[in-house]
Amino acid sequence: MAAERFADRAMSLSLVDSGRWEVGGMQTAGMDQLPFSVHRRPNTRPLVIAHRGACLVAPPNSLAAFAAAIEAGADVAELDVTASLRVGHSEAELASDAPTLDEVLALLAASGVAVHVDMKAEGIERAVVAALMQHDLVGRSVVSTTWPASLRRLVHSNPDVPRALGYPRDRLSVSRLHWPRAVTRVGAAALRSVLPVRLPVLAAISRADVLALHHSMISPKVVLAAHRRGIAVFAWTVNDPVVASRFAAIGVDGIVTDDPAGIRVVLGE
Repeated sequence: MAAERFADRAMSLSLVDSGRWEVGGMQTAGMDQLPFSVHRRPNTRPLVIAHRGACLVAPPNSLAAFAAAIEAGADVAELDVTASLRVGHSEAELASDAPTLDEVLALLAASGVAVHVDMKAEGIERAVVAALMQHDLVGRSVVSTTWPASLRRLVHSNPDVPRALGYPRDRLSVSRLHWPRAVTRVGAAALRSVLPVRLPVLAAISRADVLALHHSMISPKVVLAAHRRGIAVFAWTVNDPVVASRFAAIGVDGIVTDDPAGIRVVLGE
């Protein structure tokens, strides 16, 4: 099985030359070629961010998924961390063998891939920062949440860790409620239209460096408004190559995807 294959490879990382790492016999580009930044540099593609690892080929938030993300050439691996500092979407949904934050960070620290920690609980800010510091990942990490107060606490824990505000908090129920598609589209369009105006407030109350936006919120005006204020924009969750290419063209800084290998092929090196 794919998950078992990647689990076996999770422990077989080795440096093979400058800036490249070997995972189970395959080479992947390392983030040490350029200093990690949440902001897209001129003449570069967006960051490819593996959503809960490469979760199309292995269980989400598993060590196998993160090993697969490394092998896929993801720039960043996104993981969810719960109040118990285990990696999973929620305490209720944790698998019996869910890895700890420390275990996942150890794997990613050895790989050269950057880390996006999405906090699914408040009150764990200091513990998350301490874990990043322990694994020397502060310089190639970003921490996100939907709670502005939590991001403000991160500033006090370590101001050098980039902070991302997830928006909207309830995802407009886009992914969860069975509303008529037309109603969902209207709601998304309404929020998207006012988002450029709300950006200064969101930035001020959260002290965010990044807006991690549901893909339905993305528009050229939103991206431009964010960049004018020095705020990067990540889009989640994008698996459609056409949508990924469109977002790259309008300046999105990072694309969160379940298919890092496929999106990387579309966006190029």
